[in-house]
Amino acid sequence: MSSTTPAPKPRKFGGTPKQIRAAATFYKVFAYITGVMLLLLVLEMIFKYFWSLELFVGGTLVDGTANAIGMYNRAEVAGGLNLSLGILIAHGWLYVVYLFADFRLWSLMRWPFMRFTTIALGGVVPFLSFYTEAKVHAEVDRELAAHPKAAKRY
Repeated sequence: MSSTTPAPKPRKFGGTPKQIRAAATFYKVFAYITGVMLLLLVLEMIFKYFWSLELFVGGTLVDGTANAIGMYNRAEVAGGLNLSLGILIAHGWLYVVYLFADFRLWSLMRWPFMRFTTIALGGVVPFLSFYTEAKVHAEVDRELAAHPKAAKRY
């Protein structure tokens, strides 16, 4: 009795290997940037919520002395630039770019949606973006090498 199994469907990508490699590089850059910004954000949150300290540049202190740069309670500084708030805002916007990089790579590789969400979590869990980036980049390289003649989706 012979059983015939249908041939597996050929692997299709959403773009050319060059487009996929460019998307993987873009993702890699923003995975590192988002990871570093997230670590800065966590450090900033620790200082803010445990010791009520924020990083200020410029302004004057309550006692009248000029502030170059330092960690102070918000009530101790008049004027100046709050770098702690800047770190928070920068991480938020850079995470949006990270999500775009994730989406682009995910759509070109034609992975399941759950893969998109697990990669997206890399930008909100400290140190996870570095681990996720290494795994994703290795998988992209492995799939491109395993399917050199894969057809484009369109």
